[in-house]
Amino acid sequence: MSALILALAAGAVVGLALGALGGGGSVLAVPALIYLLGFSPASAATAALVIVTATSATALSVHARDGNVAWRTGTLFATAGIAPAFLAGAVAGRLPPAVLTGAFSLVAALAAVRMLRPARSGPPDRVRPAKAAGAGAGLGTVTGFLGVGGGFLAVPALVGVLGLRMKQAVGTSLLVITVNSLAALTARTGTDGDLRWEAVAPFAGAAILGAWDGKRLASKITGPALQRIFAFALLGVAGLMIVDVVV
Repeated sequence: MSALILALAAGAVVGLALGALGGGGSVLAVPALIYLLGFSPASAATAALVIVTATSATALSVHARDGNVAWRTGTLFATAGIAPAFLAGAVAGRLPPAVLTGAFSLVAALAAVRMLRPARSGPPDRVRPAKAAGAGAGLGTVTGFLGVGGGFLAVPALVGVLGLRMKQAVGTSLLVITVNSLAALTARTGTDGDLRWEAVAPFAGAAILGAWDGKRLASKITGPALQRIFAFALLGVAGLMIVDVVV
């Protein structure tokens, strides 16, 4: 199968994940770039940030039109993560690839387990600025180190820590992903020149188109069902990457 077809297919899946789930795109993009398209881990992390930034910004505009973005909460969350994402991204290239892959799989698995916990009942809590800022700073750090948008952590945090409804958390996480990815990408600029744009461009294009279909898919599935799909997908990816590190 040609690299172009693989890039288009992988991009469509990443876009569907971002559009429907508000995250999971980069956690799928990084393995796809490495194992399907032959990118090095460093190049894959940088390329994934390019792809996810463009795709999440597109998906954000779609969710915002439907009123599914909590702008105040998302802005607090994203702003707190900018500096940590930049600083972590600047030093991430010095860590061994096996360490990054192991950390990547562990964080994905922990996020999946949190998503599988029963959702809290009752109305959303009042937004607490300190709690939103603390969670956002932690998420920004993870984004910078692992080269991911962080939606697979933002959605559980927005639901479980800040009390947003699932569909509102999905839309709000896209704001956080866009800002954090831009910060981490800025820190990585010039660290790896081999991005292979002939693969990155079609990957990103397919992901952007897939995000529109993902949003339509999300409107037909209940919040708890989205949570379960998201969680099991993350567990699968985490397991495969742990096996790769060990073997």
